[in-house]
Amino acid sequence: MAPGGDLPLPCHGHHRSREVIGVRRAVVVLAVLLGQLLTGQGLLTGAARAEAGADRVAAAAAGADRVARAESGAASLARGHAAGSTQAPDGTGRVALIGVSGLHWNDLTQADTPNLWDLVASSAIGSLSVRTVGNVTCPYDGWLTVSAGTRSAVGYGCGAPPMPEPQGEGATIPDYRYLIDVAGQRNAGTLGESLKAAGQCSIAIGPGAALGLADRQGAVQHYHASPLQVRTADLEKCRMIAMDVDDLIRPYLTGDRLPKVPDQLTPAQRRDALRLADAKAGALLSVLPADTTVLLAGLSDHGSVPHLRVAALREPGAQGRLLGAASTRREDISILPDLTSTTLTKLGVPVPATVVGVPMQAGEHGATVEHLQRADATAQTMRSAKGQYFTALAVLQVLFYVLAFLLLRRRKQLPWVRAAATALAALPVTSFLVNLLPWSTHLQLFGGMLAWWAAITALALAGPWRRRPLGPLAVVAGVTALTLAGDLLTGTTLQLNSFMGFSAEQGARYFGLGNIPFALFATGTLLTTTVIAHRWPGKVGLAAIVGLGAAAMVLGGSGLGSDFGGVIAFVPGIAVTALILSGRRVSLLKLALFCVAGGVIVMTFAWINYLRPANEQTHLGRFVGQVLTGEALDVIWRKLQAMLGTLLNPNLMPIVIVAVAFLVYAILRPEQASAGVVPAAFEHSPALRAGLIGTLVSGVVGMLVNDSGAAVLSMALALAVPLLLATGIGVLMRREQSSPGVGEQLTRVSK
Repeated sequence: MAPGGDLPLPCHGHHRSREVIGVRRAVVVLAVLLGQLLTGQGLLTGAARAEAGADRVAAAAAGADRVARAESGAASLARGHAAGSTQAPDGTGRVALIGVSGLHWNDLTQADTPNLWDLVASSAIGSLSVRTVGNVTCPYDGWLTVSAGTRSAVGYGCGAPPMPEPQGEGATIPDYRYLIDVAGQRNAGTLGESLKAAGQCSIAIGPGAALGLADRQGAVQHYHASPLQVRTADLEKCRMIAMDVDDLIRPYLTGDRLPKVPDQLTPAQRRDALRLADAKAGALLSVLPADTTVLLAGLSDHGSVPHLRVAALREPGAQGRLLGAASTRREDISILPDLTSTTLTKLGVPVPATVVGVPMQAGEHGATVEHLQRADATAQTMRSAKGQYFTALAVLQVLFYVLAFLLLRRRKQLPWVRAAATALAALPVTSFLVNLLPWSTHLQLFGGMLAWWAAITALALAGPWRRRPLGPLAVVAGVTALTLAGDLLTGTTLQLNSFMGFSAEQGARYFGLGNIPFALFATGTLLTTTVIAHRWPGKVGLAAIVGLGAAAMVLGGSGLGSDFGGVIAFVPGIAVTALILSGRRVSLLKLALFCVAGGVIVMTFAWINYLRPANEQTHLGRFVGQVLTGEALDVIWRKLQAMLGTLLNPNLMPIVIVAVAFLVYAILRPEQASAGVVPAAFEHSPALRAGLIGTLVSGVVGMLVNDSGAAVLSMALALAVPLLLATGIGVLMRREQSSPGVGEQLTRVSK
């Protein structure tokens, strides 16, 4: 079978000659007997079990001497516990967490990683998003997040976990209290402390596992540097075992630090490291009792490029299923804190309220390695082009306003400027609609977006509504709002892996309404409702703005959208639009009260969500829990830092600056800036003026309360201002068509 295809059933025949297998078995038996004589103890009670494990040895890849030695060690481990056992229900079985930092789905092949291949063949499999705090996750942060049950980071040069200091059967993590007292990782040790409080024994193999299982004082109950040191008695006594397989990530480290470079190893070097990692994993897998629930996780990135990593759960009934979690609302994606919750749940240990993860769930049948490889490849295609996309968008916006300033006073050029404005406003929504089409390459991605762009622009400019000033605005704003509303109602598949949406490997969001989609959704909704208010002024139009705006707000702020900052920003936008339409003044006090009302509404959504079971809560409900436990300030501080960082973004701020400058200048000096286009639009439709002001209010408030900051306001302006100009140009064109020509005027005079 080709690597990356459908997973086969576990296969132990490796087509080696009988002579080679016989020699290996003899070497294994002699090595085990010699080890027992020298140490007085061993994993096996006789040579027969060593011989029985020799077939497992043959599964490891041959080549380098280190690999051969690892295979021999793996074969010396017993499998005597496996016969006739069945999986115990949650709370009574054993759990083994095998963390292979840097492992992604392209690594697994039957030839290079036979032990891991057999493991995933009998498991539910999915993608693991390893995002913690930074853009990439090092092994230290990955294991620390497992320990804490919430996204965590060491806070300085990140790389390998610290080497434990042995103490009797266990060990301690050096300077562990630094993480809690200085680095601000107050939840570090949650997993180990929970196990200790429940009277559960645990075994850590390797430094990362020791960090993951350490209690609040940094103490590890049982520690081994290698799986070859684990005894049968340990496995019988302890129901929790974690192993750090660092053979794959070690070659990437420089002085125990993870350099910020894409990939340091050649494919051949990475395969060599994978063989070592596979042999070490096989050493533990060969001795685990059959009632052990096995979790395999690629706990970190291996360079400067984030990837979706391996997640697998082996237990009865899981084989061939997708593996996901309610934390992401994706049947094939889970996050690092889910490992903490899954481990505790399987052991029957209460999950602390500070743990943000939920137990992983085996979903539908039909999981294949190829499917998960494509998921990461799609995310990488999007990520690699995202910077260029936003740069191009910023250039197009700036270029448009410069050309509009030069051409608007030339009446013959007005139709072209109107078409360009409509096309520019239609561009953002194409980043979502392209996900209705199959794509995996840059050519397919941009080709699909161009097709949608042409279709929406043609629809806006070619229909009978094109003669109406508000026609193109109604089409583009309506398509934008309806696209995102439909996406929210159908599981947000359009926002995932889109330029304007979110991607799983970046880990900012996995479902609901993203910050940039909120800006487009709010703007599209407000502009669409102003068209209704223009067509049916008075109470009908006012009711449409309040009703549709409130419905959109609920859609975005409830469990479907789960957008905390969006509701806070949307409420004042709706209220300001409605007040202006009703002829009332908007004061700063009223604006502040509207913002407070938005906060109250979203906290109500969050509180209702918090009352649901922990595994059904979204980040809204978990935020309430963080408020109650005193952790909310850390979250708010991180989001504030992220928001301030966007104010210097070279792709976003130019859009804000040129759009606001053009708009202000067009209002203050209408004849100089826009040849009267903006005043003409406002004169034609007072409802549009109200909607634009409401959009600006939502955009500014959204910029201040969301971690995406300037991205929110820039995308609101990118949609609203071009459509405003298109409307104003439509008004001027209608006036020219309706005004009599010179000949007609002379005829009237002569009569």
